[in-house]
Order: sequence, then C-alpha cells, then structure tokens
Amino acid sequence: MSEKRTISVVGMSCTGCEANVEDSLEGIDGVESVDADHEQGTVDVDASASVADGALEEAVHDAGYAVEE
Repeated sequence: MSEKRTISVVGMSCTGCEANVEDSLEGIDGVESVDADHEQGTVDVDASASVADGALEEAVHDAGYAVEE
C-alpha cells in the first residue's frame, strides 16, 4: 500500500530542476510516482510506507536541493 507525501524543496527554479529531483526520487525502491512543482516548491511522492522520510530527503539533497523543514 502506498501513501502520498509532500516534501517542501528549496532551490528548484525551472522544469529542469523538477526533472532532477523527480529522477533522484524515482531511483528509490518503493517509490511509485513523483510530481515536482518548482513554482510551488513542492514534490508529491507516492511511496510504500516502508520508504523512510530520511531516504526521500537524502535523494533530494543528492539532486542538489534542500528540504525545507
């Protein structure tokens, strides 16, 4: 069963940024879909409950962006 989570991301300024974040998050096992919106500064993630929030945050950081707490 998947659950939807919304992450606030700092630093996305274009559709290319969205693609970078989406690609990084989609590489995590258990992530089913990702939809980033640079204008809103959010990323909606559908992932299994077993995917830790820390793994999602790390993927955002790996893509070169910061997670807003």
